[in-house]
Amino acid sequence: MSPSTRSRCPEATRAGTYPRPIGYHPAPEGWWQSFVTALPARTGKLAVVRADGSPHVAPVWVDLDGDELLLMTSAESIKGKSILRDGRVALCFDDERPPFSFVTIAGTTTTSTDPDELLHWSIRIAGRYMGAEQAEAYGRRNAVPPEMVVRVTPTKITAVVDVAD
Repeated sequence: MSPSTRSRCPEATRAGTYPRPIGYHPAPEGWWQSFVTALPARTGKLAVVRADGSPHVAPVWVDLDGDELLLMTSAESIKGKSILRDGRVALCFDDERPPFSFVTIAGTTTTSTDPDELLHWSIRIAGRYMGAEQAEAYGRRNAVPPEMVVRVTPTKITAVVDVAD
């Protein structure tokens, strides 16, 4: 730990440890799926690696298909280019209200530009975030090239509840 870190964190010891462990409580089995799909819908924060190796994080709308996450993005965006180049991603969803909960999901991706898949997932995802009455309009607007459906297969999930307790 650097001297500047120690001065900002007076509770840290010289060895870089804290007097008590962080209050993480593992979430119950299956909790993360209901957390991700809860309404009102939370945006996921999608992390990818740019071509130069630097990180990029952006909010995304998502839905689940079983245990896989689905999102849409343009193949021409930083997200899309990164996913097409290196299909590894990470997502984070959090509840910013005390006692705070979150799930982080690392995974691999596959993509599709099939028009029927684009329309189906675009309408379904739009319905979660904009409501059923606007889903069709948003879905049709977004289900066009160069958009693509991105399917994330989780490889590691960390789900934590009641962080502050």
